[in-house]
Amino acid sequence: MPSPASCRFTDSHEWFRIEGDEVVVGITQFAANELTDVTFVQLKPVGTAVTKGGSLGEVESVKTTSDVYSAVGGTITAVNDTVTKDPSLVNSDPFGKGWLVRLRAGDTSSLAALMDATTYDGKHPVS
Repeated sequence: MPSPASCRFTDSHEWFRIEGDEVVVGITQFAANELTDVTFVQLKPVGTAVTKGGSLGEVESVKTTSDVYSAVGGTITAVNDTVTKDPSLVNSDPFGKGWLVRLRAGDTSSLAALMDATTYDGKHPVS
């Protein structure tokens, strides 16, 4: 399944999608597949100020624990409580129900420098 064209991607396998005045963040299908079964998701709380490159939280699987990083600075406006209760959504629907946080970012221009879906999928094909 190709990554959504509406998203931008980092080398550390986070995706970012602008929706109105917010940025929705999650991890990619490639990352979810590499982690295998995601067993725990811990995210920073609503209201947390995040710097570009700062951690938004952690995703834990049977294999490892991985930090989730932000490509923009901003404030967390929403946390996906559904995914913290059912971490398997990260594996089954990472671009939909498995989103992690929403940010209100002051400047989203740095997202333009991230990979588009075609470039990301070319580097990290999902098998």
